[in-house]
Amino acid sequence: MNRISAVILDWAGTTVDFGSFAPTQIFVEAFRQAFDVEITLAEARVPMGLGKWQHIEALGKLPSVSARWQAKFGQPMTATDIDKIYATFMPLQIAKVVDFAAPIAGVIDTIAALRADGLKIGSCSGYPRAVMEKLVPAAAAQGYAPDCWVATDDLSVGGRPGPWMALQNVITLGVGAVSQCVKVDDAIPGIEEGINAGMWSIGLALSGNEFGATWEEYQAMSAEEIATRREHAAGKLYAAGAHYVIDTLAELPAVIAQINARLAQGERP
Repeated sequence: MNRISAVILDWAGTTVDFGSFAPTQIFVEAFRQAFDVEITLAEARVPMGLGKWQHIEALGKLPSVSARWQAKFGQPMTATDIDKIYATFMPLQIAKVVDFAAPIAGVIDTIAALRADGLKIGSCSGYPRAVMEKLVPAAAAQGYAPDCWVATDDLSVGGRPGPWMALQNVITLGVGAVSQCVKVDDAIPGIEEGINAGMWSIGLALSGNEFGATWEEYQAMSAEEIATRREHAAGKLYAAGAHYVIDTLAELPAVIAQINARLAQGERP
């Protein structure tokens, strides 16, 4: 079958949580509670898509965060420090993630259309399993339930930007070729995940981390601001290797039709 047979979707900023705010706000709070160190939402967004321990590690290496940390403690962030922030982050995230479980506009109809066309729906996340076990049923109660999901700590080899979570979806869904899979994500490590797994990778420029606005903020923006932020987000996603960049998941079926035409001509990701 020379056509797309499965899509593998990210969660926050892709299918739920417009703007990907659940994790970013909690990182800010975890740094504050664990060590009384302030980070900004913009800083918290930079490593988005990584596993959360790795995300904290990457934040500690950001020049701006590292400078404030060393000014306060006289040395770089250590693994023990990361463990303490992560231990603070986890209960906060578990408690709050259900508040960000609403499917993004268009997601439920898009999933229904994809399933009607015979596609399987996989998913994976930078969230650890303890968080996903809260998020998955909360999203299902509001109408979004993929065929399978993989958490960032489910596999011993690690998470993004490695291909392993995406490939576990391939195994679980029983897909015969990775070239028949589309990986959709709003963050750079998730795009790289799809590329590393040999899949078609599609970025989301408007609903997710790189655009970085709530639904209400987006609705209130001028056309000029939307265009500027969209262009910035799309540029970063294309630079990460995305084959296509669209605004939201609602545009995915049209892109899959384009990919099917390319597959029929013998093209591969």
